[in-house]
Amino acid sequence: MIKRKTYVFVSLTVVFTFILFGCVRSNKSNTGNHAANLTLDDQFTLTGKKHFVQDYPPTDSSGNLNVVVEIPAGTNDKWEVDKTTGKLKWEIKKGKPRVVMYLGYPGNYGMVPRTLLSKDVGGDGDPLDVIIIGPAVPGGSVVKARPIGVLKLLDDGEQDDKIIAILLDSPLVAVSTIDDLWHEYKGITGILEIWFSNYKGPGRMLSKGFGSLAEAQLVINAAVEAYNNEHSISK
Repeated sequence: MIKRKTYVFVSLTVVFTFILFGCVRSNKSNTGNHAANLTLDDQFTLTGKKHFVQDYPPTDSSGNLNVVVEIPAGTNDKWEVDKTTGKLKWEIKKGKPRVVMYLGYPGNYGMVPRTLLSKDVGGDGDPLDVIIIGPAVPGGSVVKARPIGVLKLLDDGEQDDKIIAILLDSPLVAVSTIDDLWHEYKGITGILEIWFSNYKGPGRMLSKGFGSLAEAQLVINAAVEAYNNEHSISK
């Protein structure tokens, strides 16, 4: 019990550091945290050199994920890739650009191209989400990250798993599994679970805990297969 309280205290201390960082970042210009190679269509829309969903493979030959960073670590503005246009857009909610009313994101948040959490199997119909542990990366960047596990979540009853991955040039690059992360860097898994269980408000997100690298790979493979099936049907 004492150890658990210690880990939670450490986790919350680090998370409060994120909120201070996130609040400062989110007050900047809405395009100030994005990659320089994007084209500004308007204040809510950025276009990359390629379609972010269709024009990048989900993985490379080594099994690393290609991840489109939508939200840099420590920020609160809710940008996301539009599945149809492949552009990066600031989500509009109730007529206003959405800002997550919680602590800044505890990692770089993004999506894997050519993947789909199919509604046919209880998913949310969106590409597979990834939280990347490592230094902050500008939104709209496409980076390589090595999966180490999965945080299994339900969002209002729909599957909303988050793949946990390590940025290849992260100081934590030696971490290979979620167990490694838990044992070698105390508090990080707690931060991730606390954050994603609460950022939408009470009762919205339900955590079913962390899954292994093998479980993460099953989620990735299923999401790639679901995208390929839908893509072939649409043709």
